[in-house]
Amino acid sequence: MSDIHFKRLADDAQSLERFRELNALFADAFEEDETYLGNPPSDGYLQSLLAKEHVLVCVALSGGELAGGLVAYVLDKFEQQRKEVYIYDLAVASKYRRRKVATRLIRFVQAEAQELGAWVVFVQADPVDTAAVKLYSSLGTREDVFHFDFTLAERK
Repeated sequence: MSDIHFKRLADDAQSLERFRELNALFADAFEEDETYLGNPPSDGYLQSLLAKEHVLVCVALSGGELAGGLVAYVLDKFEQQRKEVYIYDLAVASKYRRRKVATRLIRFVQAEAQELGAWVVFVQADPVDTAAVKLYSSLGTREDVFHFDFTLAERK
């Protein structure tokens, strides 16, 4: 377990390649090739994301190999002068599962969030994803909420 280290990606060429690897990992882990690989963003677009303070792309590396990663977003709040961090995607490569990589990724992003002045980190999980629900329940407080998507009209 100690051979795995964690880092936040920056806007450099090496991080850009790691970001692309992470998208491939998300495609595999979530079985959503079309979403993550079907229309890959340009290098410039990804570099602009990596340069933003409110976009956290964190990876777990083992001997140079991508073991896992997550993408999270920092949300500036209006009701108080504080921030929240939302973990949007988190995945661990199959050969690294059951080695606390996801737990350590969450702990890593908690430390990053604290450095940015956030007061909480949160994530959502689908009820059918029992492994994720079990993991998140072991690390934090569960809230039962409903999620709604509002589709937008296509641009002409």
